[in-house]
Amino acid sequence: MDTSTWTLRPATPADVEPIAELRAVVMRPDLERLGRFDERRVRQRFRDAFVAEHLSVIVADGRFAGCVALRPAEDGLWLEHFFVDPALQGRGLGSAVLRTLLARTDADGGPVRLNVLQGSAARRLYERHGFVVEIEDPVDVFMVRR
Repeated sequence: MDTSTWTLRPATPADVEPIAELRAVVMRPDLERLGRFDERRVRQRFRDAFVAEHLSVIVADGRFAGCVALRPAEDGLWLEHFFVDPALQGRGLGSAVLRTLLARTDADGGPVRLNVLQGSAARRLYERHGFVVEIEDPVDVFMVRR
């Protein structure tokens, strides 16, 4: 699949189950390492948090490749539900999507926050794009990009 050709499209209710499944696959290694993986809960947490209005589906080469959300908050924006199909990871797709989103948020001037699981490889991606640790606990690392 060509990951250099990608777009974002608004999420719809029909996207809930494919995204919930992708979330379970992507998060499983980190959640298992942290002793927190639950086959049902990992999917249900996404279903419960789904707000189509803030979520975009990543389409690469015409196919579902992942998703990302930018949720408005009092203190800026929260980057959430950023999942890329494992078969497409390591090819620059996540960086390209993140660069595009951050160019938009930089124009608005507010901070962008996110949280990532302790030990997740995704943390390196975020650090490369200017996120720094704000606080952390044994499970989560909360990061901000001002």
